[in-house]
Amino acid sequence: MPSMLRANTSRVMNMTEENNQGQAAAQDGAPAGQIQLQKIYTKDVSFETPNAPDVFKEQGQAEVKLNLAQRVDDLEENVQEVVLTVTVTATIGEKTAYLAEIAQAGIFTIAGFNDQQKHAILNTFCPNTLFPYARTAITGLVADGGFPPLSLQPVSFDQIYAQRMQQMAAEQQARGEAAPEETVSAEFSDKN
Repeated sequence: MPSMLRANTSRVMNMTEENNQGQAAAQDGAPAGQIQLQKIYTKDVSFETPNAPDVFKEQGQAEVKLNLAQRVDDLEENVQEVVLTVTVTATIGEKTAYLAEIAQAGIFTIAGFNDQQKHAILNTFCPNTLFPYARTAITGLVADGGFPPLSLQPVSFDQIYAQRMQQMAAEQQARGEAAPEETVSAEFSDKN
């Protein structure tokens, strides 16, 4: 049986006039928006050590880079598949020690939210739900690959989303365009 999660829209995004109206309606007995997590699964996984066994002889600390990407596919009305891809690349000097990648996916039912709220949920709540599973898988892949333990730090998808929305607004303003009423598919990619 899928677990039921209720989204607190004030946590997902900054309070807006629409949020205040929505909360007032919820207090008057109108149903609040709901998020239902139907399934979490691994869509794809990969681990490569292109320079093994020589890389195990290399001296020095590995430089680790984390890349994040997300894709959202509509499965049916109010049902989306969200795929969070986490890629970790470790290099020692000029050589790639390892490349670990996982596409962690989930099926979410998101109903009762306006488009702006739904967009924020898909880009914050959903990847926040998926990331711990991806982090655990990456940690296991690296350890099983014969490398020292890797502990990925938590990621603030709320902050990434806010920065991306600010960046898009600034770019539109610089081009002299009016901000669109609805942002359709702002996917993110963060390279550390």
